[in-house]
Amino acid sequence: MIQVYGIKNCNKVRDTLKWLKDNKIEHEFFNLKKEPLTREELEEFVHRIGLDVLVNKRGTKWRDLGLKDKDLSDDELFEKLLEHQTMIKRPVLIKDEAILVGYDEDAFEAFVE
Repeated sequence: MIQVYGIKNCNKVRDTLKWLKDNKIEHEFFNLKKEPLTREELEEFVHRIGLDVLVNKRGTKWRDLGLKDKDLSDDELFEKLLEHQTMIKRPVLIKDEAILVGYDEDAFEAFVE
C-alpha cells in the first residue's frame, strides 16, 4: 500500500489522490496539518531523500517566513521544517523503501509498478 503525505486542500495532493483512486491503487492519506510528522519520521524522510528535495522553497510558507535570503544551516532548516510542515514539497509518496516527492503522473506509473 502506498502512503501519501500532504495537505488536504493542496491541488497537487488532490490530483494525486484522484489519480491513485482512478487507477485503483491502494493508498492511505496522512494530512500533515492534522497529523504532523514526528521528529523521528521527518528525520527518516530527510535521511532518505534529503532536505533539498523535501523543502518547497517556492511555496507560500517559505516566503511568509522570509527564508529566501537567510543562510540557514541544515539543522536550522530541519527545525523550521519540523515546525512548519506545510513547507514540505507535496505530495510525498512512500511505497516500501521508495519515496517519490512531487506530482508527476509518469513517475507515479513507474512508482506503483
